[in-house]
Amino acid sequence: MQFTVEVNWTVSDFVVAGVLLLTTTLLCGLVWRKIKNVNYRIAICIILLFSLLLIWAELAVGIFETTISGN
Repeated sequence: MQFTVEVNWTVSDFVVAGVLLLTTTLLCGLVWRKIKNVNYRIAICIILLFSLLLIWAELAVGIFETTISGN
């Protein structure tokens, strides 16, 4: 990477990160437009963000030891 050699991201890592962030943002925006109840909106967006964090952590370090884990 640009600032340190300790982080070794390839182009595919950036693509996956971008897809995850874009998908989460688009889904949260869709929920915000389609769901009328504010409590449901907030709850669904929190679930989406939590899912993003879990998937990101799994891809980074493999906290669940699945086949998609990073290490």
